[in-house]
Amino acid sequence: MKKTGTIIGLLIVLGIAAIALALAFSSPGSADPTGASYVMPTGKETITDVATMANKAYYGANFTWIMITGFMVFFFQCGFAMVETGFCRGKNAAHTMTMNFMVFLVGAVGYFLVGFALQFGGSGGAAGLGTGGSALNAMLSIPGIGGILGYKGFLLSGDGIYDPGIYALFFFQMVFMDTTVTIPTGAVAERIKYSAIVITSFFISMFLYPLFGNWVWGGGWLSTLGKNFGLGHGVVDFAGSAVVHSMGGMLALAGAIVIGPRIGKFKKTELQGHFRGTISLWPLLEPLSCSSAGFLLMPVPR
Repeated sequence: MKKTGTIIGLLIVLGIAAIALALAFSSPGSADPTGASYVMPTGKETITDVATMANKAYYGANFTWIMITGFMVFFFQCGFAMVETGFCRGKNAAHTMTMNFMVFLVGAVGYFLVGFALQFGGSGGAAGLGTGGSALNAMLSIPGIGGILGYKGFLLSGDGIYDPGIYALFFFQMVFMDTTVTIPTGAVAERIKYSAIVITSFFISMFLYPLFGNWVWGGGWLSTLGKNFGLGHGVVDFAGSAVVHSMGGMLALAGAIVIGPRIGKFKKTELQGHFRGTISLWPLLEPLSCSSAGFLLMPVPR
């Protein structure tokens, strides 16, 4: 342990030294590698110049907000893994822990291949992440009812899909999807095979979650019940109580009913892991809810 701490400390010192050297030998007059130019205000800027700079700051703040909160929702995987492992017997701890991390990898691949396009292929993107989301304009609809699925953005490819706003939306929605995929693992812990988890995770991430997500969040028929049938505002799910948690809970219940109860449950458990997991998940619920607005800053209507 002492040796490991020494190595980590040495790596941190080397990293700081490398950054300091890079700053010391960098040319202050060199151009920004992204092509952007930064100049001091002269007092002669036009209203167009000011609006351009404000627009850059607006979208930059929103991108940063979405990515940070997405990373925090990503950390749910760690919390769920500790909660579920804490309720398992020691001999099954490694299986339960690795199962929680594996479902993220499987789910991310499935969502990248098919899921994102089905869910947001006709959504028009997120307003706070730029106008590039307008490329997501392909929705399969039933006349008189509304949209049922999108069909643009498979493998994050297609005309106009290579856009930072769309990529940020993909990452943020992917971690929400993987939360749904992770929820059922606790209900079937200690008595399910890896192969079953892999198949189930692919099915949820590629088809089941994206379809329901499209109906509620992707401009589908449930979200347009108000517009099409005068039923209030349609189905509104701000932070995933239906799309994420309700679906995950129903999947968990179905799995538990099919597989049955655990024999010898709670006789020998590591409750410390359960407590750590609960403490990890609790504060993460706040960024999950706050980030569901989709952006940090929003334009002020005139």
